[in-house]
Amino acid sequence: MLNRLILPELGEGITKATIAVWHAQPGEYVQESDSVVEVVTDKATFHVPAGVSGRIKEILVREGEEAPVGGALALIEPGVKP
Repeated sequence: MLNRLILPELGEGITKATIAVWHAQPGEYVQESDSVVEVVTDKATFHVPAGVSGRIKEILVREGEEAPVGGALALIEPGVKP
């Protein structure tokens, strides 16, 4: 079962963010606390952790694109690195 990496609440009045940099690519394994993506709003820059250990299966929002708060950014296949 795939887990969705969700853009979390970033602060009062922030409804969307732009993807600045992906720190992990499809096929790469990440740990739960790893920062996998950096997002930018008009107020600040934020690092979003994976939230679950596993392999990045698919990136849904590319660098330079906007995502709404609560929207899925990527899919992660839970598991440990073989």
